[in-house]
Amino acid sequence: MKLGRFEIDSFVEQHFRLDGGSMFGVIPKTMWQKLIPADENNLIPMVTNIFVVKTEEKIILFDIGLGDTLTEREMKVYGTDGVSHMGEGLRSCGVTENDVDYVILTHLHTDHAGGAVRMQNGDYVPRFPKARYVVHRGEWESAMNPDERTGAVYVPARLQALEDAGQIDFIDRDTEIVAGIRAVRTGGHTSAHFALEIESEGRLCLYYADIFPTSAHLRIPFVPATDLYPLESMEIKRRELPRIVDTGVVLAFDHDTRMPFGKVRRDGTNLIVEAVDSKVGVH
Repeated sequence: MKLGRFEIDSFVEQHFRLDGGSMFGVIPKTMWQKLIPADENNLIPMVTNIFVVKTEEKIILFDIGLGDTLTEREMKVYGTDGVSHMGEGLRSCGVTENDVDYVILTHLHTDHAGGAVRMQNGDYVPRFPKARYVVHRGEWESAMNPDERTGAVYVPARLQALEDAGQIDFIDRDTEIVAGIRAVRTGGHTSAHFALEIESEGRLCLYYADIFPTSAHLRIPFVPATDLYPLESMEIKRRELPRIVDTGVVLAFDHDTRMPFGKVRRDGTNLIVEAVDSKVGVH
């Protein structure tokens, strides 16, 4: 997809399944299953969409999926066979692991940061040898000190490999990471979860990661039970939805199986999401 002078591609790194109730929180199943039907075990299909941004000078990835170092327990948690399509996905975008300049991690849950590393001689090492990994310092502190609730989604040993390699750039506030790509803290899903705003030549794409994980999560109360601060999630949605609808910006969805990119319009009281063809430019 052309966005001004930028090019944004996407690919599916991995297919997985999560409990539908956990993804929709207090919303009754009779409502959410019309949007994403569950199987006999109440699991709904999801993917890890990886976004590859090519500026005039840099190649940047937004979050990095589950990866191929999952334990058997993690594969059960995420309902996946652990098969990562990272290599072939990058190649489909004309990129290799050595080409990546930045990996921006909106938060450090395994489904967003697990693919940041690979195994080499029994140890975790950064998957992208030349990349700078951008992480919020508050998120890092939470991930390196998980509690009973977060222990299943934060794996300090994997993350430590990034710091040991000296490849992490910490941010503490809203920051323009490279020209045209800005990190904006949202909170909600985690205390330091942030969104990304990508702008070039007046064209705008918003990646809100797990604030809008799928196109079925646009409504303000549709907040996953895994959000640590659901009222913050609702507030950021309440604040941003008017801009998203009124200006016709492109939304990038991290876990949507049908559309990685969409535009939102209002039809009466309903919000309608229409897929954006990634093979054409944004107008």
